[in-house]
Amino acid sequence: MRRRAAWLMFIVAIGFALVLSYPYTSLDADDSRLGVRGGTYYAVLVVHIFTAAVALVAGPLQFVAAVRARRRTHRTLGRIYLLGGVLPAALTAIPVALWSGRPLTQVGLTAAAVLWLVTGGLAYRAARRRDFVAHRDWMTRNYALTFLAVTSRILVPLLLLAWVPFGGPDAGSIGEHATSMIPIGQTLGWIINLLVAERLIRRRRTSDLQF
Repeated sequence: MRRRAAWLMFIVAIGFALVLSYPYTSLDADDSRLGVRGGTYYAVLVVHIFTAAVALVAGPLQFVAAVRARRRTHRTLGRIYLLGGVLPAALTAIPVALWSGRPLTQVGLTAAAVLWLVTGGLAYRAARRRDFVAHRDWMTRNYALTFLAVTSRILVPLLLLAWVPFGGPDAGSIGEHATSMIPIGQTLGWIINLLVAERLIRRRRTSDLQF
């Protein structure tokens, strides 16, 4: 990932992390963007939101060459990203998805959470084995899953706009249709992100071979 792209992603991540987590800073269930049923649901959701924000913001820094060159800083940020962000965010994403009551969300987000854990574990194992090429590849895939928090929220309005020429929602029903479109955006989001990640990995490998 190029330096400018990494820093741009970092800035975007900060913006989305602030917007997504702000309603939960009050720790008041009435401010939740999701309809929650009971204190346990809300508590798990809050943990998921804030730890996902940690992962979202910390992730792009792992791809900045200047940060990677400072091994102690890189390792510290990596541990914060995986242990303070990905691990708790993925574990709490599963009950949040299952409690949503939406079949596509239950399947799509649970699959994304499992892949999030698996790719994170493989990235950590590769680093322990000092296989830094594989580590970078798995971290790229892992952050692609983290970036779902951004992609899914961009896809929903785009899907609604694409629907308009085919008799899509009018101005008065956009909110209702947006809600029903969220599970589609969530599922498409992580699939698209992984496809982009694989494209970046293959391009990087080709570039390395040329040298």
